[in-house]
Amino acid sequence: MSARARALAVCTALVLALLVTAALAPLPYSVAYPGMTANVLGTDKGKPVITVTGAPARRTSGQLRMTSIVATGPDASVHLPDIIQGWLRTDEAVMPKEAVYPVGNNTEEIAEHNAAQMRESQDTATDAALGHLGKSPKDVKVTLSLADVGGPSAGLMFALGIVDKLNGDGTGHDLTGGRTIAGTGTITASGTVGAVGGVALKTQAAHRDGATVFLVPRKECADAHAELPPGMRLIPVSTLDGAVTALKALRTGGAVPSC
Repeated sequence: MSARARALAVCTALVLALLVTAALAPLPYSVAYPGMTANVLGTDKGKPVITVTGAPARRTSGQLRMTSIVATGPDASVHLPDIIQGWLRTDEAVMPKEAVYPVGNNTEEIAEHNAAQMRESQDTATDAALGHLGKSPKDVKVTLSLADVGGPSAGLMFALGIVDKLNGDGTGHDLTGGRTIAGTGTITASGTVGAVGGVALKTQAAHRDGATVFLVPRKECADAHAELPPGMRLIPVSTLDGAVTALKALRTGGAVPSC
């Protein structure tokens, strides 16, 4: 074998070794998938998601579904083939691990953090909804119960559910108009809706569970369009007031904002 052939063989072996190492080495990414959805106007594990005391609660029709994603855990090993598959599939997304798990180094810490965020989200959703309706937390108490879900991204849907339970659209009709409406978004006590991430996967979860309308934080319209299921209508929202107005217009055939 000539010196040139030997050098080529060595280089080829090195390249192959690097490729094998890259394929087998764990990488700092998570693979996410469409997660569960839940109707905040309904029940969860036999208990109402929204319970109101101090004011009469309406009987509602239709559904307001919060949405979620699931991702490989913080301790899971994600390799190059997993990432390539995630890039090629429309029902998967490859995300930096720190974007999925910004706090905590293990499952227990992350679960505790997500549970705390969910509790805070429920409190701010209640404040936003009661503020929208001009009601005082001293007079109306709202209890929210949704098991096995963490994070702040259900805030908007919780707030809309409370508004629908207490007031509907203000004219005796439901905010949903009898539809199955899904959505996502954080919310502040003053009613500002914030971005959450993973909306392309959440629209797929919503479509899977029967929704035809999806409320999306306005800043994430482009992301929501990326893998939008057929027949799914996007409505961008920036505030709780705006979301309520849009749903009223949707029911009555008025002008509804679009992405």
